[in-house]
Amino acid sequence: MAQIDIVVGTVYGAAMLVAETLTDELERKGHQCALHEEARLEDIDPGRFLLLVSATTGQGDIPPNLQPFASDLADRAPWLKGLRYALIAMGDSSYEHFCGAGRRLDEQLQELGASAVIPRLELDATLHDEPEQVALSWLKEWTFQP
Repeated sequence: MAQIDIVVGTVYGAAMLVAETLTDELERKGHQCALHEEARLEDIDPGRFLLLVSATTGQGDIPPNLQPFASDLADRAPWLKGLRYALIAMGDSSYEHFCGAGRRLDEQLQELGASAVIPRLELDATLHDEPEQVALSWLKEWTFQP
């Protein structure tokens, strides 16, 4: 089974709920997961799979607890060829910068050579009362290959 780093950027807890729900499901299926709420780039092993769940704050900003990770990506700009990932962006479509944090992180990872295994899931707080259920359905849409 696969080893998965799950990195979460959260403000009010919805992204953490999504990350914890996916962690539980993946572990139930036999995968080994490490949930990172205060991640730095050195916490992520490029040989493991990366699942990133990020809320969006303010003007499309990255949540404070995910800022160190995002800064590491921007400042160090490491070549991440071989890193495979999936990303969930969370936001509220009534705001101009809907899912801005997740979109920026997705672009950064791709520019650094990482490969998304599935298109980014965007969760809209105005449409999804239970975002963790939508995320579970998304997870089931793709076959996880280590």
